[in-house]
Amino acid sequence: MADTKKLAATLRTEFGKGAARRTRRAGLIPVVLYGHGADPIHLSVPSHDTFLALKGNANALLTLEFDGRTELALTKDVQRDAVKRTIEHLDLVLIRRGEKVVVDIPVHVEGESAPGTIHTVESQTLSVRADALTIPEGLNASIEGLVEGDSVRASDVVLPEGVELETDPETAVVVISVPRASAEDLEADETAAEAGAAAGEAGEAATDDDAEADSSAS
Repeated sequence: MADTKKLAATLRTEFGKGAARRTRRAGLIPVVLYGHGADPIHLSVPSHDTFLALKGNANALLTLEFDGRTELALTKDVQRDAVKRTIEHLDLVLIRRGEKVVVDIPVHVEGESAPGTIHTVESQTLSVRADALTIPEGLNASIEGLVEGDSVRASDVVLPEGVELETDPETAVVVISVPRASAEDLEADETAAEAGAAAGEAGEAATDDDAEADSSAS
């Protein structure tokens, strides 16, 4: 079984924006727990403990203890404050042993492409179907030795045993290219070159005029 983070939760009986603000002022986060055809359960969980439990894992698995019950839940949606980035609200889904779920997994690029090339990440995540208790935290896309024009597609990413790809296999994940100057850059370079040439000609003309003036004075 995957490592789960245990959270002590409490049932919420007040709802609405005002109640949510009071919950957050008390150092708690409003939570909705749903799934398996049951009515949604409204809970609150400690802000600091929840922040630590979700840190670095978008699909964190949580063990919730409340009202004499213990439930396993998967993080489904995290709403954060746009400025402070604190957690404002959580949607969690009930899970059971042996159940498979579809989740988005972050993709990490590893390796180095050929000298002189760069890589562009086209897909930050891949959608997969996995056992709810053994969801991978990340997937690796290798670009080692790839040259211009090469790409890594979803089907090229090696998945852990028991994990199935849900994303279209032909989806581009990473593309390898050689950086080229844009038309605007080329135009700017040409303009700068023309300006430099004009300045040089003006300087030469001024030097010739000074030479003629000196000759007349002699």
